[in-house]
Amino acid sequence: MAALNVVTYLGLAAVMVRVLGAGGWTIIDVLMLVCFLLAAPWSVLGFWNSVIGLWLLHATKNPWKETAPFLAALEDDAPLTIRTAVLLTLRNEDPVRAMSRLRIVKDSIERTGAGDRFAYFVLSDTNEPTVAAAEELAFADLKAADAHPGRLTYRRREVNTGFKAGNVRDFCDRWGADYELMLPLDADSLMDGETVVRLARIMQAYPKLGILQSLVVGLPSKSAFARLFQFGMRQGMRPYTMGSAWWAGDCGPFWGHNAMVRIAPFANDCHLPILPGKPPLGGPILSHDQVEATLMRRAGYEVRVLPQECGSWEENPPTVLEFTRRDLRWCQGNMQYWRLTALPGLYPMSRFQLAWAILMFIGIPAWTLMFALAALKPFETADLAAGYPAGAALFVYLAFLGMFLAPKLAGSLDVILTRGGTARYGGTGRFLTGVVSELVFSFLVGAVTTLRTSLFMIGLLFGKSVTWNGQARDAHALSWATAVAGLWPQTLFGSTVILLLAIGAPTALLWGLPLLAGFPLAIPFAVLTADPALGAVLARWKLCAIPEEIAPPAEVVALSGGSDADLLRAAA
Repeated sequence: MAALNVVTYLGLAAVMVRVLGAGGWTIIDVLMLVCFLLAAPWSVLGFWNSVIGLWLLHATKNPWKETAPFLAALEDDAPLTIRTAVLLTLRNEDPVRAMSRLRIVKDSIERTGAGDRFAYFVLSDTNEPTVAAAEELAFADLKAADAHPGRLTYRRREVNTGFKAGNVRDFCDRWGADYELMLPLDADSLMDGETVVRLARIMQAYPKLGILQSLVVGLPSKSAFARLFQFGMRQGMRPYTMGSAWWAGDCGPFWGHNAMVRIAPFANDCHLPILPGKPPLGGPILSHDQVEATLMRRAGYEVRVLPQECGSWEENPPTVLEFTRRDLRWCQGNMQYWRLTALPGLYPMSRFQLAWAILMFIGIPAWTLMFALAALKPFETADLAAGYPAGAALFVYLAFLGMFLAPKLAGSLDVILTRGGTARYGGTGRFLTGVVSELVFSFLVGAVTTLRTSLFMIGLLFGKSVTWNGQARDAHALSWATAVAGLWPQTLFGSTVILLLAIGAPTALLWGLPLLAGFPLAIPFAVLTADPALGAVLARWKLCAIPEEIAPPAEVVALSGGSDADLLRAAA
């Protein structure tokens, strides 16, 4: 895997050196090359992840032997003997909404017949008094209506020391000794009982596993933005995760929720260090999950992902503004990893995982700066076309366009090549329409998020920080005023770059429009994709629908408020 990526990266870099060095090197050329070298690795690895994942899925007899060897130890009919604590972590979230999801998970687990092996904890870090009062009331209603109220526990901390990681750590200190496993859930998490019990059986049968991460996919949504985003994310995740599971092996990912965690090694060996210095880059670690994965592996336990679609869901942000807010929280947390890559005792792959999480965000401002530099390049010399290797430049552009799209295209091919695959999405016509729509969407949303992240990373250097709090998860409209206030920098940046290219290099502008159009269109794009009317149209015509919308499982039916008859039909 390293050889494939290094050779591809160096080959593309060599072509880029030829393109930029034509006619002699300038400051702009050097800066563009540096940006290219920082931005390229993410696209290259994404390409090979997807190619290898697609090959494993459709060109091998048993892909799970290579990517999920722990499945060989699983006995589906073996009695479940270990105990699991299901943890719902909250901070200023809609309590009724969150408790309803926990109830659905609990009811689904009860239907498996293994309910007595599970207990449920609502771990609150809520600090808004009105939300806290509603939270306690919602939990009281949940407990009163439950047939086994003794399995439900509520705890609220007055101070959220250590953020979410500290919340889970407090559970481990107080109750962890009573359980072998824990299943952390976010406020928007949903899982079906069969999946939860299966994950617990795997952990029981394979004691070397410290963390087993399920493949989490999006839930049906009324938001046009969420529908489009998760449709493409769904396709890209399967081959991408399959490919990464193949080469990362037992140093796999942990996303912090919808995953089984072995409590004893987590409590004993996964204590997060407090970083020196002040926030935003010092102090408690915000993006705790991947750090905990590396510490779990250091303790001698495997960290694996199960790269199969199963009953494990989450909700995606309903608007582009909420999407960028979530990205900024991840960005700040990942930037703290700089000081963790040198932790003693980590496996080389674990160090790579931390470095990779950093590079994922470092590449974003690099691409953004490249756009600006490319717009200035034509004004640097009077005769740019003389001796310019246009063929090589076009090759690099098309290569990276293909690599950017590779996960989505590989995922779409996976669906098409799987028997009955497109039928799960409402038929071939609807599926292909969704693929084309989401590809256009991905270019537009990419432009919006890259500049916002780039500006935020500059702010980190001057002490700017984000607030980790409850999220707006339900579909809602965006006013034009809100969109303008949040996205005017994208509009200004994109309009300037396009104007400069139109004057200095109109041919280059035509080629670059797919990557640049999203900047000046950011404001109307945000308003349109948040419009409930567009979401209703997409839902009515089943466009960008996911399998859970075409054939809803019982848990999704319950979430949407379906009747008992609907629930029974779905369960059957």
